[in-house]
Amino acid sequence: MSVSDAAQLYKASPKSIYRWLREGVVDGDRNLILELNRLKKENEQLYKLLGRATAEIQGPKS
Repeated sequence: MSVSDAAQLYKASPKSIYRWLREGVVDGDRNLILELNRLKKENEQLYKLLGRATAEIQGPKS
């Protein structure tokens, strides 16, 4: 995957990805940048679900 493709996919700038790679933010075969972005997306999904559950519990507003 190219840096520009990864930047678009994980909503980071190519400059940031190059900097992280230059600084060694890679742990063997596991790319920590990709893991961080996966976790960010997962958190966003959980916040959406929490908001939906909260709205359902509160019920319709009068």
